[in-house]
This record gives sequence, structure tokens and C-alpha cells, in this order.
Amino acid sequence: MDVFEWVIGLMFGAALLSMLARRIGLPYPSLLAVGGAAVALLPMSPTWTLDPQLALTLFVAPVLLDAAYDFSLRDLKRNWVPVAGLAVAAVGVTTAAVALVARWLIPDMPWSIAVALGAIVAPPDAAAATAVMRQIKLPHRIRTILEGESLVNDASALLVYRLAIGAAVAGNLTIAGIVPTAIAVIVGSIAVGILLSRLLIRLIASIRDVPIAIIVQFVGTFGVWILADRVGLSGVLTIVAFAIAGARSSTRLSTPPQVRIPTNAVWAAVTFVLNALAFVLIGMQLRPILGRLETSNLSNAIFIAVVVLLTAIVARICWVMAYSTVFRVAGPTEIGEDGGPARPSYTGGLVISWAGMRGIVTLAAAFAVPNTLPDGSPFPYRDLILLCAFAVVFGTLVMQGLTLRPLIALLRLDAPDPVAVEIRRARAEALKAGLAAIDGDESDEARLLREEFTAAIETSANEQAAADLDELPGNDIRRAALAAARRRANELWHSGEIGDEAYRALESEFDWGELSAGADA
Repeated sequence: MDVFEWVIGLMFGAALLSMLARRIGLPYPSLLAVGGAAVALLPMSPTWTLDPQLALTLFVAPVLLDAAYDFSLRDLKRNWVPVAGLAVAAVGVTTAAVALVARWLIPDMPWSIAVALGAIVAPPDAAAATAVMRQIKLPHRIRTILEGESLVNDASALLVYRLAIGAAVAGNLTIAGIVPTAIAVIVGSIAVGILLSRLLIRLIASIRDVPIAIIVQFVGTFGVWILADRVGLSGVLTIVAFAIAGARSSTRLSTPPQVRIPTNAVWAAVTFVLNALAFVLIGMQLRPILGRLETSNLSNAIFIAVVVLLTAIVARICWVMAYSTVFRVAGPTEIGEDGGPARPSYTGGLVISWAGMRGIVTLAAAFAVPNTLPDGSPFPYRDLILLCAFAVVFGTLVMQGLTLRPLIALLRLDAPDPVAVEIRRARAEALKAGLAAIDGDESDEARLLREEFTAAIETSANEQAAADLDELPGNDIRRAALAAARRRANELWHSGEIGDEAYRALESEFDWGELSAGADA
């Protein structure tokens, strides 16, 4: 009962801290981590140690799926070079830098363990990045790059981590054995994710009962992650491939608005709760981690952890700014908001380099380090790895999370919102298609509908706030018009003229409009 009471109390406290964070304009993950650390220092607080497999499955899988489902595949294709640079090269640079510093500070530390430490603290967390990015107004391209990085960088870091831990345990891992394994994991994860999405999306599309649809979605999400982990694939890559493929196929399999609207609301609530609990639990790991360390070596361990934190931050900054400099000199090789060539800016590079908050993946990977070696001896430096992981997670969430908004204001990053432009343009075209569908109908309902659609088209043309489609009169004619409008929006999306974010906004409008028209189940 005590555990349940503490969970309820932590959820209530997380809700209050989140409300406070929104009111004062701070990212709520940072405030929740501070709150969790404060709770950990209370004498009566519970000592909860994260179970690594449970933490990854419970906290990462649904949040990662939610972020990947809404992510624009078109925008990812446009920015694949910087995304790949961050997800692979930046992770590699950070891993190498931390490993070198760890070996310099502790010459007796084996290279395999130093590399494992670097891989643990290297990847910014998807949950942290998504939670912070959605609270801070950033230029669309920078947000796309950061969210794209957060979807796949865990996979590259965890792959290096597994290989390094395997080398530390077995001691006979070679490069010749690593490369085929890495290729098989990457290809297999993507293939399995796409295959499972096709099977599960068809099942969900056939369900008309909302509670059952929601249960199947969550069971499917956790099931995909667990299956990938059991067969030795990357849970991160499998979930990302599953979500992106599912988002593309779900529009072709008619999910009714009566199911989509409440399930979206439930997903939003659940992902927020999981995020809130995850960041509070991050702070609460302070006491059990400090309790593992000997008092005589505590000051030296803290010093090493702080150096690792600074190394992880500086390594990312160096990579991003070097990338920006090289590509500015080499010429415009990237694609801008309008689809044309663009050069990476130094101000954008500063924001991207500073937005490297770590989260639950780093802590879970640290706790997953084995307690003992095959011969029964303790795993070397495990307690120090835990402290370093906590220092990097807590330090980046607080130091970078709390200063990201002031940095953006200082740099005066201001760019037009291409998503808003796409929404206005696509809405106008979709509503014109809806008008064409009822052309020739002279009934009073059709006349009223034409007036409403025409007013919405004119509003979109004037770049003002669009009229709410759910205020339109509900009847068969309106449903026919909305169906035509939805088909046109689908065409614009599949042709690449609008991105996923713009399409999801229109889809929500059409869903509400269809519901107010009394859509059939």
C-alpha cells in the first residue's frame, strides 16, 4: 500500500510542478528532476532503484512511438544529413571523448568499460527532447532535426553499449564480429517494425469499440518492444519504424473519428503521466546511487562524474559547431523550409548543441550493467558508472533544460512557421474540393455549407485564424463535403506538398467536423 500511496503522491506533485513550470515558462522535465532529487533527500522517502528493462519498456516505448507517429517523414528526408550526423557521428564523438577522459582519469579502467560509459551518456533522450521541444518555440527546421535525432540516436548508442559490455564480459569481441551484427540488428529492426505495423494497424482499424482499441494499441506498443528485445533487435529502431510505417498506412485504413479522437486524447494523457513519473524517478535515484559509493571515495567519484558531464556537453558542442562550419564553407548542401538549399547557421548550431538533454535511457542503460563478471567477481567501476550517468542526466536536464529558453531569446531565433502556411494552403484546397463535391445541390443545407466553407477559404487566404469546422451544420451533405476535403488533404500529404504535422492538424479538424455531423460508427 505504501508504494501505491507514494505513486499517487508523486503523480500529484508532478502535476503541480508541471503546472508551475508552464506558468513560469520552464521545461517541466527539468523541474520534475529537481523535485525528484528533493524527494530523494527526505529521510522517509522510498529507495526505488530503476529496473532497466522495465524502465525502457514502460517509459521509453510509448513516448517514442507517440513522437515517431507524429514525426514528418518528408521533413526527415529533407534533413537526413544533420539528423544522421547527430544520431551517429555526434554519438560516436561523445562516446570516444568520454572514454578517453575516463581512461585519463582512471588509467586502470579497461577500454571496453570506458567505451560503455561513453555510450551510456552519449545519446540525448527522446522523452526529454520531445517534452522540452514542445514547450519552447523553435524554428521548424531546428525542431525537426532535434526530434529526428532523438528518435534514432538511442539505437546507435545502445548498440555500441551492448558491444562494449559484451567485450568487457567475454573479452574476445572483434571488429570483424561487430559489423555483421550491427548491420543485422539495424536491418532486422526496421523490417520487423514495418511488418508488425501492417499487421497491427489492420487489426486496430477493424475495431470500433474505443476502450478495446486503446487497449490493443498499448498492448501492441509494449509487445513490439518486448518482442524486438527478446530476439536481439533494437527496441528503439523497431518502435520508430513501427510508428512511422503505421502513421503512413493508418490513413489508408479508415479509422473512424469516434475512435481516433478519444484514443489520441488517452495517448496524450498517458505519455504525459509516464514522462512526469520518469523525470521524478530520475531525481529519486540520487540516494540509492550515493548509497552504493564508499564515503572515502565519494569526493573523487563526484569529481569524475562532473568531468564526464562537462565532457559530454563539450563534445556535442564541438561536433555541431564543426559541422556547421564545414557545411557553411562547403556550400548549401541541405534543404531549407521551402524545399530549396540552405546553409546551417551558427545560431541554430548553438541551440542544437545545447539541446542535448539526457534522460531515462541513459539511467536505464547504466543500471543494466551487470553486477558481476562470469567468474563471479564484481563488475569493475559499476557504481562509478551509475554516478556518472546520474550526473549527466540530472546535470543536462537542469543546466541545459533551464537555460535553453533564455538562450533562444538571446540569439533571437525567429523564423516563419512553414507548418502554419501549409495548414492554411491545404485547408483552402481541401475545402474547395468539398465545395466541388456538393456543386449543384441547391438545398438550404448545401447553401449554408457553401457559405461556411467559403468563409473558411477566405480566412485561410487572408492568413488569419481559420473557422472551426465543428461549428458547421451536421447533415449528409456536409459529411460528403468533408469526405472530399479529407481526400484532397490526403493527396497533398502523400504527394509531399504538406508535411505530417500540417496533415495531422487538418485531420483533427476534419474528425471534429465529421463528429458534429453525426458520423456513422
